[in-house]
Amino acid sequence: MKSKIESMQAEALAEIEQIDDLDALESARIKWLGRKGAITDLLRGLADVSAEERPALGQAANALKQAIAQAIEARKGSFADDEQPGTGETPIDLSLPGRRPPKGHLHVISQVTEEIVGIFSDLGYQVATGPDIETEYYNFDALNTPADHPARDSHDTFYVNPGVVLRTHTSPVQMRVMEKNPPPVAVVVPGRVYRVDLDASHSPMFIQLEGLLVDKGVSFADLKGTLDHFLHKLFGPNAKTRFRPHFFPFTEPSAEVDVSCSVCEGSGCRLCKNTGWLEILGCGMVHPEVFRHAGYDYEEYTGFAFGLGLDRIAMLKHAIGNIRHLYENDLRFLEQF
Repeated sequence: MKSKIESMQAEALAEIEQIDDLDALESARIKWLGRKGAITDLLRGLADVSAEERPALGQAANALKQAIAQAIEARKGSFADDEQPGTGETPIDLSLPGRRPPKGHLHVISQVTEEIVGIFSDLGYQVATGPDIETEYYNFDALNTPADHPARDSHDTFYVNPGVVLRTHTSPVQMRVMEKNPPPVAVVVPGRVYRVDLDASHSPMFIQLEGLLVDKGVSFADLKGTLDHFLHKLFGPNAKTRFRPHFFPFTEPSAEVDVSCSVCEGSGCRLCKNTGWLEILGCGMVHPEVFRHAGYDYEEYTGFAFGLGLDRIAMLKHAIGNIRHLYENDLRFLEQF
């Protein structure tokens, strides 16, 4: 039995030394060390030897098993650097460039937001932010929209708790800014807003940008000049603007602002519903009641405010037909911008 163990060791080690790929090495491992391999058969044969010889032969058999296992690992390491692990055939080409993850880019709404904020930053406006969850006081009451005001119907929203809502516009940040800062004030406020609304051009959550300027001697002419400059920067120097009288509870007088359609240049098309105009934003002079809530002297200071949906701007600039495309995270759509 002892001579058999020695001959098996010599045969196994010689065979392993001649192997030159991983597949053959795995076959040799199974042949010698597998559950039905030669070493297993050898260990079963120890039952037939005398009790006196069995311990020594058992140690020799285990030593043989360990020697074969070490030889297999050593052989594997000898050619692992030259072959693709697991195949034994394909070498690694170290000259190949690495696989880089694809580059991302800003979402189309973020692109529009940065562009618009940049325009107003050049005019001296600062960026302000506020909470998405607001009290009814900041969202409605402080903006001259008390509980019995009919304008609340168009701002039906999501209530978190009694008296606490998901903000319906970014205008509450205007009040928070004025409470903390004496005039003059010039801010733009981008952020998410929420309303119970859903169709091709409206979403329960959308992105809005609010603007506020307060100082001595601010007039509607300043408002018109500011918005004309902004829209020419955004849509090009040939864009025309139109101001239409409107009502907002927190501004007086108020107006809706249209810009000439960039597709048909005012002649009428499907995008502008054959009117030649696209509705862009709402604006007006800050209502004295809003100044009263903020603690401003409305006899000394005047100001204007405006608000626009950044989703709508993105849809108009890129002729996007449905607002849902902006939030579905479909890379086939987003990679176009």
